[in-house]
Amino acid sequence: MKTPQRPAETSLELIRWVGWAQRKAAEEWIRERELSHEQAFVLGYVAQNPGVVQREIAEISRTTPASVTSLLQGLERRGLLERRADSANGRIKRAFATASGAELIAGFDDAMAAADAAILSPLNETEQAALHRLLTKVTAEIPPPSRT
Repeated sequence: MKTPQRPAETSLELIRWVGWAQRKAAEEWIRERELSHEQAFVLGYVAQNPGVVQREIAEISRTTPASVTSLLQGLERRGLLERRADSANGRIKRAFATASGAELIAGFDDAMAAADAAILSPLNETEQAALHRLLTKVTAEIPPPSRT
């Protein structure tokens, strides 16, 4: 028997609810491509930053170099990514998304824009603009999110 969910009572609970809906849309998009969240993030990052070194991937993903190596190997086995030795220093490996990898991850931003539009669809243009102004005012007083 499911416990009835209590309705959100505060503005910040409602904002978290919206964030949850966005996250679910992203997870569904990623799952449809048979990727883990980490794989999708790294593949997207590599596609946007061709030739990135593994150390940078570890830093941006806040994980260990060993975990990045394993993750990259999995993407390589699927033909989504390739690692090449640096021309100046053969010990350094640079990561590149393959055409298949770039194609697989393409469209994420569009999918998230569509999810955002669906989430905000109960509001008309004027209400959406007002919500944006209010949230901009609130977020101006807090530090932006950071992965560091």
